[in-house]
Amino acid sequence: MEKNDVQSPLSSLDKDGFIPLYYQIQQALLEQIQTGKLLVGDCLPSEYELARSYRVSRMTARQALHNLKSRGYALSQKGRGTYVTRPKLEKNIMHLRGFTEDMKQRGMMPSSRLLAQTVLSAKGVLTEQLRVEEGSAILQLRRLRIADGLPMAIEESNIPLKHYPGLERTDFTSESLYKVLRNKYGVRAAWADEVLEASPATHEESELLSIPKNAIMLSISRVIMRTDEIPIEAACSRYFGNRYRASIRVPTTTIE
Repeated sequence: MEKNDVQSPLSSLDKDGFIPLYYQIQQALLEQIQTGKLLVGDCLPSEYELARSYRVSRMTARQALHNLKSRGYALSQKGRGTYVTRPKLEKNIMHLRGFTEDMKQRGMMPSSRLLAQTVLSAKGVLTEQLRVEEGSAILQLRRLRIADGLPMAIEESNIPLKHYPGLERTDFTSESLYKVLRNKYGVRAAWADEVLEASPATHEESELLSIPKNAIMLSISRVIMRTDEIPIEAACSRYFGNRYRASIRVPTTTIE
């Protein structure tokens, strides 16, 4: 959709009321986004075009666009203008929840694409994280995580096979890892240690997630433990920073 396809009827603004003009313009654009008249990636009118269409100042038009950007519905890029984006999903890192369950609770349709399913020999930091000996068999899964058709994350899971014999024969193109662990092996996750970092996307990540080269990624590394203190997996999820953000609630007891 081109910028000029966006309709901005002058009658839609109440210039004598108490609702600010910038807010009325903002809501008019937001309605078009939420009803699908404007899709992710579509260009929004420029400040000049909005000001001319609605007969308002460019400052008013600028405020309307600024508010859409601050809410995550728009993004400005040099040479491209302002275009529609999807608001960031917020991950509460105080709750241990799988991607599938997380997306379903948001009302989104989760899916995955299996990138690799390999049996490796444990070495280096993995031996420490999974509390296994050097050379122990590890099942490594790499999956592209998708929500409502949009690639959201690349996830790598490393599971020690000595606790879950035969797990490597499972077809994870259609099976959920934790559903299999729960139903076949009686596994219950108790807690996890997580580390959050920001780093640039690799070339592969840029292609899989359809994002710019060297875009900033939110990386969440975790070791998930069973109730008997045995590691279930060492995993790393890599999210595009423009689509995800992490949140945490800090107890007031930590503030003096």
